[in-house]
Amino acid sequence: MTLLHKTYGKGRVRVMRVHREGARHEVRELTVQAMLTGGFDPAFTRADNSTTVSTDTVKNVVNIVARESIALPTEDFCRAVAQRLLDAYPMVETATVTAHETKWARLAVDGTPHPHAFTLDGNGRATATVRMSRETMRIESGVAGFTFLKTTASGWANYVKDPYTTIRETDDRLAATSMEASWLWARPPADYPAANARILGEMLRVFATTYSHSIQDSLYRMGQAALAAVPEIETVSMACPNKHYLLVDLAPFGLDNPNQVFVATDEPHGQIECTVGR
Repeated sequence: MTLLHKTYGKGRVRVMRVHREGARHEVRELTVQAMLTGGFDPAFTRADNSTTVSTDTVKNVVNIVARESIALPTEDFCRAVAQRLLDAYPMVETATVTAHETKWARLAVDGTPHPHAFTLDGNGRATATVRMSRETMRIESGVAGFTFLKTTASGWANYVKDPYTTIRETDDRLAATSMEASWLWARPPADYPAANARILGEMLRVFATTYSHSIQDSLYRMGQAALAAVPEIETVSMACPNKHYLLVDLAPFGLDNPNQVFVATDEPHGQIECTVGR
């Protein structure tokens, strides 16, 4: 039998690059697949891995190029990864690098673009729920899957530590969440869309412009701001997964990583929920 075709590599390498120019940050999140062809027949046909590059190594190359090329656009980034793979491994004949970008739009606070806070492009879905009986009616509005992040002004410290604890304290991390939120109306506002926009705007203003000691800390203060901004609502409920962007350890490759290259991971995630009322 003949081996007619072969290729392998690394898929779903999720890399977030943060380009810092003073207080202003740019974020570029990619999901990368890097596939190789070349002299890898022995691994398939003779159980001989001596000419085969580990897929974990391919992932490391993507992260190394990310650190060295923080500001490159997607096309040039893919080209740089492919070139590095060809330069490093003579047995590689072709390197095909594909990247899908997750687009983040800069958040505006009071009409001014914020330097380090972003919302997911094409973000979220507005929701409304009416529960009616012959005697009562409850109306809730909200948003589902509304995703936002900031690249600094967030930390996690002074938590319970015991033999099961491995996470390290930090006072500067990338904080992100995909929020499910709803608010219960005590009475109808003059304009539902305008009031809903004001509620969400106040929540995002608090998230973007104040230091976050935790997602819990931010959520409570976001709920307070929403209630203060719109007197017609009675409660605000929020459920937020803590979307993790973990700092990539580049020390084995002689590179530092001053909060610029992160790996995105959705599972497992912290799940933080609360309801704030008057």
